[in-house]
Amino acid sequence: MVTNSSFTPSSTVSCSPDTASAFLFPSFKYFPSIPVNVSDSPKTTTNLSTFVKAFLLPTQLSPMTETLPEPRHSELLRKPELASEFPDAVDIEHSPVILICGHGGRDMRCGVMAPILEEQFRKILESRGIYTPAGPDNDKFDRPDRAHIGLISHIGGHKYAGNVIIYIPKSMKYGDSSVAHPLAGRGIWYGRIEPKHVEGVVEETILGGRVLSDHFRGGIDHDGTILRL
Repeated sequence: MVTNSSFTPSSTVSCSPDTASAFLFPSFKYFPSIPVNVSDSPKTTTNLSTFVKAFLLPTQLSPMTETLPEPRHSELLRKPELASEFPDAVDIEHSPVILICGHGGRDMRCGVMAPILEEQFRKILESRGIYTPAGPDNDKFDRPDRAHIGLISHIGGHKYAGNVIIYIPKSMKYGDSSVAHPLAGRGIWYGRIEPKHVEGVVEETILGGRVLSDHFRGGIDHDGTILRL
């Protein structure tokens, strides 16, 4: 699934139509600078297509592609060696990421609910001592006392608004202890989240590592495995 988001690009990268930034899940990575267009320099060919080949294409093809010519198979498969073209990628190990569907053009329910939920998540998290900045800052991007909240485009099921996906990093700890967070490395998708539910989501899921079954729509593990209750 590919979505647009409201996250402000890193302060170390100038905002320009030639550069984009991206979060990648369930790999838990942040890319502060992805060239959208091929550079005029013959030494630099990295662009958005390189990013797609390095991280978004599948590692194996479905049986439906068996009739395609062999050279075409190679074109459709991921090229892990291209990952080295993005040396500024940041591994997200401590900071949870909260994504809220805010696609008002597709369905007004998400468009109306999302900004309210975003503000409520920010308020509750900051009351628990977790900083929620407006935009990423690479020097302090991934810390236990920091969370990232953003609105994203269509993810399906607007009748379940508000739709919230919470990603818990692989090295996040349980509270102030050295114990691993029970949901570390997983993404949890909730539906029908209202402002009155946000405090419970923060306390139970983000801080407590427990899934709220009444709102659970699905989940994903760090290796791409689909999670069910």
